[in-house]
Amino acid sequence: MAVDAFVFDVGETLVDETNMWIRVAEASGVTPFTLMAGLGATIARGLPHDAVWELLGTEQVDGTWTAGDWYPDARPCLERLRADGYRVYASGNTPASVEDDLRPLVDGVGSSASWDVQKPAAAFFARVAELAGSPPERIAYVGDRVDNDIAPALAAGMTAVHIRRGPWGFLQQPPAGAIRIESLDELPAALP
Repeated sequence: MAVDAFVFDVGETLVDETNMWIRVAEASGVTPFTLMAGLGATIARGLPHDAVWELLGTEQVDGTWTAGDWYPDARPCLERLRADGYRVYASGNTPASVEDDLRPLVDGVGSSASWDVQKPAAAFFARVAELAGSPPERIAYVGDRVDNDIAPALAAGMTAVHIRRGPWGFLQQPPAGAIRIESLDELPAALP
């Protein structure tokens, strides 16, 4: 069966989180370099990224993106896919407020906060299929994290597209069966 819907993770897939993490570091009283090293340690240890606060011994600080934080290939990709007749969605482990920013750009949005379930839970990917209104085998889930995006999308029966950017995208290797891309410009041609 051919893919007729694309669902995109948000952070480090559509949005470059670098400036957000710099703002969060400053608000938490550590240098950006220290916070980035802490995030790298969570990746190496297989921990969720919010474990960085305990690792650094500081209070958790939440951050948000700005309009200028989007990757340059993100909006053109969403527009191109929609113009080509694909249904396009966005859903990630994000606050519900992120949905408002995404809604004008896609056919539908979801978030871990509004669904009350987080990736990599199978229930999250069941909600993704509901959002897309397609059986899993007709959905391509695009994300940067193997542990949160790629492996669970494959387990759900979706086409998993691993984009190699952001720290997780470079440090985690996709499993067999995943499609690897360097840029969103490669979609949909990268699909079999």
